Amino acid sequence: MATRKDSRGYALKKGESQRKDGRYVFRYTTLRGEHRSVYAKELSELRKKEVKIRRAIEDGLDPDRADRITLNELFDEYISQKYDLKQSTMTNYKYMYNHYVREGFGKLRISKIKYSDVKKFYYSLILEKGFKPNSMEIVHTLLHPTFTMAVRDGLLRLNPTDGVMTEIKKSHCWEKKKRHALTVPEQRAFTNYIANSEEYRGWYPLFTVMLGTGCRIGEVLGLRWQDVDFKNRTISINHNLVYRVQEDGTCTCLLYTSDAADDNAQESRGLGDVYKRQHVNSPKTKAGIRIIPMLDEVFDAFLEEYQYQKVIGFCTDEIDGYSGFVFCTGDGKVYLPNAINRTIRSICADYNKEEESRAKEENRDPVLLPKFSCHILRHTFCTRFCENETNLKVIQEIMGHADISTTMDVYAEATQEKKKESMTSLQSALLVR
Repeated sequence: MATRKDSRGYALKKGESQRKDGRYVFRYTTLRGEHRSVYAKELSELRKKEVKIRRAIEDGLDPDRADRITLNELFDEYISQKYDLKQSTMTNYKYMYNHYVREGFGKLRISKIKYSDVKKFYYSLILEKGFKPNSMEIVHTLLHPTFTMAVRDGLLRLNPTDGVMTEIKKSHCWEKKKRHALTVPEQRAFTNYIANSEEYRGWYPLFTVMLGTGCRIGEVLGLRWQDVDFKNRTISINHNLVYRVQEDGTCTCLLYTSDAADDNAQESRGLGDVYKRQHVNSPKTKAGIRIIPMLDEVFDAFLEEYQYQKVIGFCTDEIDGYSGFVFCTGDGKVYLPNAINRTIRSICADYNKEEESRAKEENRDPVLLPKFSCHILRHTFCTRFCENETNLKVIQEIMGHADISTTMDVYAEATQEKKKESMTSLQSALLVR
């Protein structure tokens, strides 16, 4: 068989040819059986492309599809297959992607996206959008598995997002901040101030329950009176009130429940209705469904709140047919988590002002409250619990930790601080001067 040649007398390989306009073309068949062509002005340029194509096909890759598909198309394919995501999580993921990825970076062809491109994009979110570690983690949580799917589907050889967050964290010193529990004096100062304050006395039951049960803020706000068992002195945690952002940016409050039947019912009602502020769905984790025994202070707090509402009226808010919530505003509405955090800030500011003045008059060092959120009350309970309990499984079940490693982290931190306190006390007792 005679060897085919181009206009310059160079031998052409199988699949190669030269057009009348002088351009070279290489025709090949993809793994899907589709016929494709690539072009080049020079034969040497064409063969460089050939090498890449042949290597990709030999490795089971589909470079042609990778050249045609955008990140947006890839993400939409990925997210459509995430059947295990809760509706609220799905909504948050889509919101983040649509607002920060889709209109810019998302339009790029995935075959053109390199490690440096991802790094540049991440830095643009940090420097231009003011993204903090948590927000960056969400974006990375979306992009990394999306590209992983592309690698596994034979579209890409490597995941361009691998290692990017590690590098950014190092350069920004983004170490995960440790939560610091309130000390015993701070804890007492906080509760005593509320108990004796005319302005904040009405908040005493809520904060006592939070500090005395270790429940998440959403779990406390989701409590209904039927979840409070005064006879057996227990509370049933099966709901979680959370604040969510809809795909269009509208904020929505959701009430999660463990009842699978209710899950299905809410699905049909349409969770995406932005005009409704509350909805019912599944809990955060299965471990979050639990029974918590009441401490005496917690029992008294619930009883006080119940007696108070018997006089002024119970909560009138209804969330997808659910009513009878324990903690509510003066007009009978369920609190939003942000309102609790704002109240904590106000309490701390007013207390610190008074404490500084009082300490100055009494010629002593003030016991000031640090800035903290309602989650620190949960962490404080867990810390006190770990200081007095050695059975990690018991602690895990009361706290509702899905992973016991979370429990172990708090336990290790609490016991270490306890050791320091014990050694200090021992030193004072032994080294008498």
